[in-house]
Amino acid sequence: MRILKTLQSSSRRLILPPASHNSLCSSSISLPTSEYAVSEKSISGSTSEDASLSKLPGAEDPKDDSSTSENHHQTTSLSHSHVIDVLLSLKKDPFSALKYYRRVEKQRGFTPGVDSFCVLLHILIDSGIHSNARLLLNRWVLDHQCPAASIFMDRLIDSAKRFEFDLNSRVFNYMINSCVRAGRIEDAIYCFNWMIKNEIDLWVSFVNVLLTALVRKNMNKEARDLYDKMISRGICGDSATIHLLMRACLREGKAEEAEWYFTKAREKGLELDAVTYSSAIGAICHKPNAISACELLKEMKGIGWVPSEGTYTKVIVAFVKQGNVVEALKLKDEMVSCGTPMNLVVATSLMKGYCVLGDLDNALKLLSEIIEDGLSPNEVTFSVLIEGCCGSGNVEKACELYDQMSKMGIKPSATIINSLMKGFLKGQALEKAHKLFDKALESGVANIYSYNILLSFLCKCGRVDEACNLWSRMVNIGVVPSTVSYNNLILGYCRKGDLVMADNVFSEMRGKGFKPNVVTFTILMDGHFKNSDTERALNMYDEMVSLGVARTDFTYNTIINGLCKVSQTSVAQSLLKKFMEEEGFIPACMTYNSIINGFVKEGALNSALAVYTEMCEKGVSPNVITFTTLVDGFCKNNNISLALKMHNQMKSKGLELDVNAYSALIDGFCKQRDMESASGLFSELLEVGLSPNKFIYNSMISGYRNLNNMDAALTLHKKMIEQGIPCDLETYTTLIDGLLREGKLLIASEFYAEMLGKGIVPDIITYTVLVNGLCNRGQLENACEILEEMGRKGLTPNVLIYSALIAGYFREGNLQEAIRLHDEMLDKGLVPDERTYDVLFNGKFTTSKDVAEASCA
Repeated sequence: MRILKTLQSSSRRLILPPASHNSLCSSSISLPTSEYAVSEKSISGSTSEDASLSKLPGAEDPKDDSSTSENHHQTTSLSHSHVIDVLLSLKKDPFSALKYYRRVEKQRGFTPGVDSFCVLLHILIDSGIHSNARLLLNRWVLDHQCPAASIFMDRLIDSAKRFEFDLNSRVFNYMINSCVRAGRIEDAIYCFNWMIKNEIDLWVSFVNVLLTALVRKNMNKEARDLYDKMISRGICGDSATIHLLMRACLREGKAEEAEWYFTKAREKGLELDAVTYSSAIGAICHKPNAISACELLKEMKGIGWVPSEGTYTKVIVAFVKQGNVVEALKLKDEMVSCGTPMNLVVATSLMKGYCVLGDLDNALKLLSEIIEDGLSPNEVTFSVLIEGCCGSGNVEKACELYDQMSKMGIKPSATIINSLMKGFLKGQALEKAHKLFDKALESGVANIYSYNILLSFLCKCGRVDEACNLWSRMVNIGVVPSTVSYNNLILGYCRKGDLVMADNVFSEMRGKGFKPNVVTFTILMDGHFKNSDTERALNMYDEMVSLGVARTDFTYNTIINGLCKVSQTSVAQSLLKKFMEEEGFIPACMTYNSIINGFVKEGALNSALAVYTEMCEKGVSPNVITFTTLVDGFCKNNNISLALKMHNQMKSKGLELDVNAYSALIDGFCKQRDMESASGLFSELLEVGLSPNKFIYNSMISGYRNLNNMDAALTLHKKMIEQGIPCDLETYTTLIDGLLREGKLLIASEFYAEMLGKGIVPDIITYTVLVNGLCNRGQLENACEILEEMGRKGLTPNVLIYSALIAGYFREGNLQEAIRLHDEMLDKGLVPDERTYDVLFNGKFTTSKDVAEASCA
C-alpha cells in the first residue's frame, strides 16, 4: 500500500527488482534467452498442490469427458471476482496460480478478464517469476487480449492498489517490449511516455527495442523525440541507443546531426562500442571531412577496437573525394597491414583520385595490380578509368579499356558511352562519336545525355542543320528533349546569327511546357547583344525577372559585356550600379575588365582609368587582362608614358606580362619609331620564356620598315619562319612595301608570288602599296597590270592608287594619260585629294613613303 500511496501523491517512486536494470546487457537490443524459457515443470509437472488445486472451481481438465456436466456447472458458477479470489489465495504459490489461470483460460464460455490477468502478473513479478511473467504478457498482448495501453496501465495500478501489491518498474518495461513485439507501436510509445511522466525507471535495453522498431519503420522524428525525453530524465542510454539514433539521422541524410549525437554521448562519458564509432566515422565522411574521420579512427584503435573493412573504406573514399590521394594510400596500406585486403571500392576510389590529379599512369597501374591479385574490375571501375583517359585526351587507351570490358562480358553503361563520345568530340573525331552513338542506340544504352553531347558539339561548331536532323531523329523514336537539349539548339542558332530561329525554338520550348532556366535566357541575351539588338536582349532580362528565374553572375556579366561591345559602356556602368544595389551582385575583375575595355574602345581613357581606380578601391585586384587593356589603349592613343606607368604598376603587383601585354607595348613603341625600346621588350619577352606571336612580329617588321631598315625586318621575318609562325597578309604587305621603297623589285615580286601561292588574297592596301611602289620606280606598265587585276577581281582602286598612277604618267610627261586617269577617277565617284591636285596643278610629287603610310592608315 505504501507504493500506491506514493504514486497517488505524485512522487511515483516504484520498487525496483532485486537485480538492477543496469545490469542487463545494454549493448544488445534483445534480452538473454534464458528469461524466455518457461519451466515445463512449473506449468504441467506434478506437484504436491495438484490435489488441492483440482478441487477449485474451474480447475478441471476440459479434456476429461467424465466430468463434462460437472464442468459445465462449475464453469457457469465462475465469475471474475471468484477467479481473482482464487489467484489471491495462491499468492504464495505463483506456479499454482499460473496453472490455475491457464486452466480457467481454457474453459469454454469464460474469459478471465483484464483484472485477473493483472493480479496474476503482480503475483508472478512479486514472487520473482520474471521470465514467466514476461512470456505471459508477450502472448497476452500478441493475442490481442490486451486492451489499449492507457486502459491496461490504469487497471494494473488499480489492481495493485486494491490488493496491496508492490508496483514494480519491471512490468511496465515488459509492457513496452510486448507492445513492440506485437507491432503495437503507438501503445509502446504511450507506455514510454506514461513512465516518463510518472518518473518510473526505464530500462535502456527495452527502450532500445522501441527505438529499433521506430527506426525500422522510418519513424525517425518519433525516435528523436523519445530520446529527448530520456535525456530530460537524465537517462543517456547506451552505445546501442546512440547507434540507433545515428542510423535514423543517416537514413535521412543528416550526417551532421548523427555526428552531434555521437559527440554528445562521448562528452558525457558514455562507453561506446566499435559499431557506434564506425557509424560516427561514416557520418563524418559524408561531409566529407577525412582528417576528422581519420582522427576518430585512431581514437577507435586506441580504445582497442579493430576498424572493419567498411570503416577503412569510408575514410579512404573521403580522402580521395577531398583530393588527398597520398593520405588515402597511407590508410590503404594500413588497412592491408592489419590483414584486411584491398577491396574493389577502395581500388576504384584510388583510381578516381589518380585520374582527377591527371596521374593516369598510376591509375592504370593500379588496375593491373588488382587484376593480378584476383579482383575483378566492374563497370564502375572501367567507367572511372575511361572517363579519366578521355579527360586527359588519351582516347586510344579509353578504347582499349572499352574493348577489355567487353571481352570480360561487362555491358557498358550510358556513362561510359557518354565519356567516350566526349573524348572523340574533344579530338574532333565526329565520325567515331557517331558510330559509337549509333551502336549505343541499337543496344538501348544511349540516353538523353548522349543526344545532348552530340547536340552541344554540333551547335557549338555551327553545324545547326546536322543538329536539327539529330533532333528529329531523337523525337521520332520517342526520346523527350530536355531543357538542356533546347538550350543547345538555341545556342547553335545564336552562334549562327539566326536569332529569329533561336526565338522560335525558345517559343516552342515554352509551348511544350519546358521552363527556360538561367542558361536559356543568358544564351539568348548574349545572342541578341552580338546581333546588336540591345533592346531585345534587355527585354529578355526583364522577362527572366518577371518569371522569377534566379540570376547568376554569368547573367549579369553577359549584360555588362554585351552593352560594352555595342558601345553602350555608360549604360553598362549604370546597370552595374543597379545590380549591385538592388540585387546584391558582387562584380569580379572580369566585370570591371568589360567596362574598362568598352571605354578604351570608345576612346574614353579617363573613364577607363576611373573604373580601374574604383575596382582597386573596392578591393578587386586587377589582373593581366586589366593592365593589358589599358596599356593597349594608351599605346593606340600615343600615350606611351602612361602605358609604361601601367606596366610598372603591373610589375609592382607581382603580375607577369603575358604575350598580349608585350604585344601592346611593343606595338606602341614601334608606332613611335622607338625601335630600341621595342627591341628591349622583344628580348625581355624571350628571356621570360614567352614566344612572340605574329602580331608582335608584324609590329616589329613594320617598325623597322618605317625606319627603312629592311635588313632588320627581313631578319625578323626569317626568325618568324623558323619558329613556324605563318606570315599573313599584313606581313607580306609590309615587306613588299619596304622592299619597293628600297627599289628591290625582284625580291618584292618574289614575296608577292609567295603570298599568292599560299592562297592569301591581296586587299586594297596591298594593291595600293604595289601600284605606288611600281610607279615610283617607273614600272608604269606593271602598275597598270595591277590595276587591271583589281578590275578582274571587282575591286575599285582608291584615290591613292589613282594619285600614284597620275603622278607616274605626269613624271614621264604623258599628261594625256594622267588627265584620262583623273577623269576615270571622277567617273567612278572618287574625289581627288590634295595629293592628286598637287601633281596636276602644282607639279609636286608625294613620296612613296607618304603614300604607303597613308594607305596603311
